[in-house]
Amino acid sequence: QPLQVSLGDLWRGRGLTGSEGQTSGELYQRWERYRRECQETLEAAEPPPGLTCNGSFDMYVCWDYAAPNVTARASCPWYLPWHRHVATGFVLRQCGSDGQWGPWRDHSQCEDPEKNGSFQDQRLILERLQVVYTIGYSLSLATLLLALLILSFFRRLHCTRNYIHINLFTSFMLRAAAILTRDRLLPPPGPYPGDRGPTLWNQALAACRTAQTLTQYCVGANYTWLLVEGVYLHRLLVLVGGSEEGHFCCYLLLGWGAPALFVIPWVIVRYLYENTQCWERNEVKAIWWIIRTPILITILINFLIFIRILGILVSKLRTRQMRCPDYRLRLARSTLTLVPLLGVHEVVFAPVTEEQARGALRFAKLGFEIFLSSFQGFLVSVLYCFVNKEVQSEIRRGWHSLRCSLGKEQRPKLPEPASQALPSGSGRGEIRIGRALSLGALPGPRDEGSRVLESYC
Repeated sequence: QPLQVSLGDLWRGRGLTGSEGQTSGELYQRWERYRRECQETLEAAEPPPGLTCNGSFDMYVCWDYAAPNVTARASCPWYLPWHRHVATGFVLRQCGSDGQWGPWRDHSQCEDPEKNGSFQDQRLILERLQVVYTIGYSLSLATLLLALLILSFFRRLHCTRNYIHINLFTSFMLRAAAILTRDRLLPPPGPYPGDRGPTLWNQALAACRTAQTLTQYCVGANYTWLLVEGVYLHRLLVLVGGSEEGHFCCYLLLGWGAPALFVIPWVIVRYLYENTQCWERNEVKAIWWIIRTPILITILINFLIFIRILGILVSKLRTRQMRCPDYRLRLARSTLTLVPLLGVHEVVFAPVTEEQARGALRFAKLGFEIFLSSFQGFLVSVLYCFVNKEVQSEIRRGWHSLRCSLGKEQRPKLPEPASQALPSGSGRGEIRIGRALSLGALPGPRDEGSRVLESYC
């Protein structure tokens, strides 16, 4: 976590202990007196010659002038209710080579010892969650890359449905790569191991904010491509007939263009009104809702599409044409298949905002969303590529052709099936049924909705 404690947290009583018997008002009076004394001391002091970090009060502790490239120390502020337990401790902060204070400070020696155990437990949970989503995103990145290569390599798999899958896989990959890269640029929790840590972090601040911006765009693009999947599937099953090829450009514009409509305003407002640290903390909630609102809208729309598609599946499974006596089992399977594709799991904690999530609810929300979101790309690549019958058929066909071309297996000579001529309907000649079957021609666009529906059943 960032090594920073706000005065607001102390006002809300998070740092107060019953043994000290101080109220929030008394704490504020002590803090105000500490602030005045700090200002008087700094005004009376004569600044040292040369380049130095200016003395200042950072709303937590009073800092004296410091030389460049050193770690300054300040005694724990005496206004803290538990000061008698940490009177010998220090707050540490790096003075950079350019005479500017680093953005982070280490106040671990001044924390309330009675609450330190609870803090360490929470920190341990967060560190374990970070390990979980690092594994999840890394696994998703590897499987998505392989699935992307498979769908791109086999030309017989090239269709609008798989083009949308390819873009969805790409958005999952960009999201995973952006989050893993951002984590490498964010400062590590706890005190810095040496004097060079804050200096290096200060130099990488622009890169960290850029990575944070790209992360927000990639996450937004991932949600919009989940929405594209839902819209496309809904059109196939509800709006029967017509071709989807003409709509693919609209899907591309929605998937990759829509996130820019809310990420760019967020960057501008964030730079003007909350240009702090690496932009990873959202103190001004109104600015964060610029990002959050469109994502919640996509989650809601996809959930409504999910309910609509389930209704269609139930009606189709009960018809005599489908002949599915075990339709309940098939419905359960199709439901589980659609959940990762449409991101329906996001609905569970979508109404719970960050302000409302406290205590056990906060960790339940984090654990649920982090686990499913990090492994979602892995599940989608497995369900819609590796276990897909069309993909498996093309892989077997390609492997058979490769073995034949390398001479490891002789192609069996099969008698040419008798050809029957049927009118093509276009006046351009005849369609040879035998040759069409040998090539394994894929069904036309009019059969796409039925084929997709049967794949879920």
